[in-house]
Amino acid sequence: MQHNTTCFPCNVVIFGGNGDLAIRKLLPALYNLDRGGYLCEGTQVIGASRTDIGRDGYIEMVRQGIDEFGDPDCWDETVWERFKDRLNYVAVDARNLDSFKLLKKALGKSFTQNDTVYYMSTAPDFFGDITDNLAAAGLVSDRTRVVMEKPIGKSLESSKTINDAVARSFPEKNIYRIDHYLGKETVQNLLAVRFANALFEPVWTNAHIDNVQITVAETVGVEGRWGYYDDSGALRDMIQNHLLQLLSLVAMGVPVSLDAEAVRAEKLKVLKSLKKMSVDRVRRNTVRAQYTAGNMDGRKVPGYKEEEGGVPDSQTETFVAIRADIHNWRWRGVPFYLRTGKRLPARYSEIVIQFKDVPHSIFPGTANMSPNKLVIRLQPEESIQLYMMNKLPGLGEGMEVTPVTLNLTLPDRIADSRVPEAYERLILDVIRGNSTLFVHRDEVEAAWVWADAILDSWATATVDPHVYPAGSWGPQAAFELVARDGRSWHETN
Repeated sequence: MQHNTTCFPCNVVIFGGNGDLAIRKLLPALYNLDRGGYLCEGTQVIGASRTDIGRDGYIEMVRQGIDEFGDPDCWDETVWERFKDRLNYVAVDARNLDSFKLLKKALGKSFTQNDTVYYMSTAPDFFGDITDNLAAAGLVSDRTRVVMEKPIGKSLESSKTINDAVARSFPEKNIYRIDHYLGKETVQNLLAVRFANALFEPVWTNAHIDNVQITVAETVGVEGRWGYYDDSGALRDMIQNHLLQLLSLVAMGVPVSLDAEAVRAEKLKVLKSLKKMSVDRVRRNTVRAQYTAGNMDGRKVPGYKEEEGGVPDSQTETFVAIRADIHNWRWRGVPFYLRTGKRLPARYSEIVIQFKDVPHSIFPGTANMSPNKLVIRLQPEESIQLYMMNKLPGLGEGMEVTPVTLNLTLPDRIADSRVPEAYERLILDVIRGNSTLFVHRDEVEAAWVWADAILDSWATATVDPHVYPAGSWGPQAAFELVARDGRSWHETN
């Protein structure tokens, strides 16, 4: 087990500290960091929310959350006793300045002695109120950082409003916009595979890569959050942030270092190079759809409009497939196919880099020829595999080749027995003040410029979204989207 060698006490304040994200993800992640020796003496964790449940009530809630959502193999009573002593709770109304005085009292002298992280696990509508009141209460300094959870707006205009509000109190260098996909070990390993190996970078161009596919498939529906989801949809909820962040990491040029500014600069170049789509290109290169009633794991499930709270005239998409094009020297002519949807047959997130066919095959009798692919699986398990061709053993005439898979995933004898959760990495990076894996404001706005053009075209469309039955891989139009280019979606195992 690794331990932190340079450790500084830190105050971690979670607004929305008794909410779903905090109880399911953030607090179990902080417990695991404590278990790994990454939270040093003097670090405290303060939950802040409107409900006055008291410290004892909060401790019990956190304990139940770790029991239910944490890894049972990580439970350690000694660690819990230590972590419990770090916990505190303050009833804070985001729009009531007086209640922030209670938070200031709870922080006490530690505010001037320690760095302080404010994690806003609330609706974005409260971000500006929280940061304004923190500043008014004297709880902002050079040693304070703020974490913003998505969604950051529903358009370029609304995202600017939210970012402007937070920027009134915090400089950009102290704002951490979180995307938990970027905390996954395999996403970080993508940088190592590309930039630590002379094998890949020379062929990471349009001269050798045929297409890139990024898929985030979900088996769940809207999970009782119909009103929230209907106000966003798959493009805002997944494509504009998660998938475009993955695209930018795949497509970025070589940064001068792993410094946050250097990495962000290369990602931003990619996002600004995304070709903004005209109405005609949106019609040709995008597919939006809604799921209808179907079968999932042998049980019947309702369609999107029949879910609890649903309305029959909704046009909100639960599935999106898009061909995106990056107009720069490295990627011109290479399609990036993005796909995400709810109520699909399997839950997984995957990046597929498909290389071009060999210029001329000298194995004419072989029917199994297939292009090389680098497949990066992000969930449910994390892995990196390289699909290649190899000779089929035997004494037959000629030489027959067959696809084989090289596993580039770190072997158990090297890796820790337990892979850290994404939120563990990201929270620790915020505590350390390392913003490399976080999203800069310029990236958010560049992504919205591209996404808004699609949303605006859909808003004026006279054609309803396609439909697909729950439990299928989406509408036929999504397969036709790539088939028109002479390609097909990668079939996952």
